[in-house]
Amino acid sequence: MEDLVVPLEILGALLVLFGLVLALFILRRYLLARNGATFDCSLRRERPRRASAWILGVARYGEDRLEWFRIFTVNPRPTRVLIRSQLDLLEWKQPSEQDVHSILPGAVIVRCTYGRENPEILEMAMTRSDYTGFATWLEATPPGMQPFIA
Repeated sequence: MEDLVVPLEILGALLVLFGLVLALFILRRYLLARNGATFDCSLRRERPRRASAWILGVARYGEDRLEWFRIFTVNPRPTRVLIRSQLDLLEWKQPSEQDVHSILPGAVIVRCTYGRENPEILEMAMTRSDYTGFATWLEATPPGMQPFIA
């Protein structure tokens, strides 16, 4: 009977640790959603010869920026910050056979350029309704930023 005590204690400690990590992920997602509109958004950079791997994440709208957070981290800071004025929408397309297995079901792929000098091409995978919101946000002028009319 004593031979089972140590393995059971280790198993119990691992379950508690797993529960704590899961609670941190849930709390982080709640805090991200509380501070602004968020949506599921996978991201990858397109390189000249090949595309990088899809990374699962969550994007949050700001007044003049889009903050992107990796899913599998407890870091409260965004992994990537995209300034709205430097982000241009190229197109959206249906995912290829390869991409279907790497992104969330029902997602479309949105291709954008980011940056003014030497722009990089980014691809974001999001639902069709999230794409509509993203395109609207990208084209809209933030409140308070309208030109002064005398």
